[in-house]
Amino acid sequence: MPQPDQHSHPDRPAAEANADTSALSPAEARARFRAGLVTPTSGYSAGFAQANLLAVPQEYAFVFLLFAQRNPKPCPVLGVLEAGQLSSELLAGGDIRTDVPLYRVYRDGELAAEVPDIREHWRDDLVAFLIGCSFTFESALLDNGVPVAHIEQGVNVPMYRTRVPAAPAGRFSGPLVVSMRPVPAAQVADAVRITSRHPAVHGAPVHVGDPAELGITDLARPDFGDPVEIADGAVPVFWACGVTPQAAVMESRPPLAIAHAPGHMLVTDARDIAYQVP
Repeated sequence: MPQPDQHSHPDRPAAEANADTSALSPAEARARFRAGLVTPTSGYSAGFAQANLLAVPQEYAFVFLLFAQRNPKPCPVLGVLEAGQLSSELLAGGDIRTDVPLYRVYRDGELAAEVPDIREHWRDDLVAFLIGCSFTFESALLDNGVPVAHIEQGVNVPMYRTRVPAAPAGRFSGPLVVSMRPVPAAQVADAVRITSRHPAVHGAPVHVGDPAELGITDLARPDFGDPVEIADGAVPVFWACGVTPQAAVMESRPPLAIAHAPGHMLVTDARDIAYQVP
């Protein structure tokens, strides 16, 4: 199947993810996106969880929930809105149709639109799933001195389709998608330990080292997001990614699905600490 242009918008300033955006409350961040700001959200609203979005017609909602249950690493469900529901405790006073910086609309598995507002595409029978995002544990990595290359370089996190199949459920099937962060070799064990304490937002890595073992042939050509420079002595570390549902949509071709654009997440009102285990 031909793939859409899956890289982030290039006009994001290199210093976008700085103290200014990290200090925004989730409501303030969502207000900026509602007003039209389009940017990857890594580094926004430090201390608050971010979420992937997938909305499907109610008739497909149970099957997708089963797909998520069978694939807890890439699809940890943080919340589910009722059919037609626009807000919840995860985005108090918000609107799921406008509060993500960039959305993707899929029709029969094909990308039909990439827009900052989905009100014209919304249907009252859509059920929105909010799925944990690895951006949530990046604060913990940074707090422990583990560098996060895409934040330092002011780009979107690189994401890759793998040859590892997700566990199918009904009509939903597809490959595991992973995000990659290069980690200095001496800090890989720290990165594994830190992220393993966040199982609701993908948890520990699924692979460390040789990308070819996942079927990834070129780290400089991610399927989603942007490439990052890998420093000497750094090791590529791969985490299960919440873009996996979109890969399943492209392969399984439901008549309608709405998702976030990769890297452009919903900033929620939930605290990161709520998803951390001892």
